[in-house]
Amino acid sequence: MAQIFSPLPGTFYTKPSPEALPYKNSGDPVVVGDIVGLIEVMKTFIEIKSEVPGTFSGYVAADGSPVTAGQVLAELAA
Repeated sequence: MAQIFSPLPGTFYTKPSPEALPYKNSGDPVVVGDIVGLIEVMKTFIEIKSEVPGTFSGYVAADGSPVTAGQVLAELAA
């Protein structure tokens, strides 16, 4: 099981806008560089990209939740 971590503190979002679908759903394939979420810091949005390939297992952090640096955001199966 691989994990995707937050590189910095902020607010985590699983989708690009409130009315959009999530970046990934359980079972979706993930390749290196795929965007899996966004972190908002002071009105700036940073794309969270996967550094490993796999199958998306799910989000650990809830959409719109505050996160800390190093917190697990999502998990991938090999």
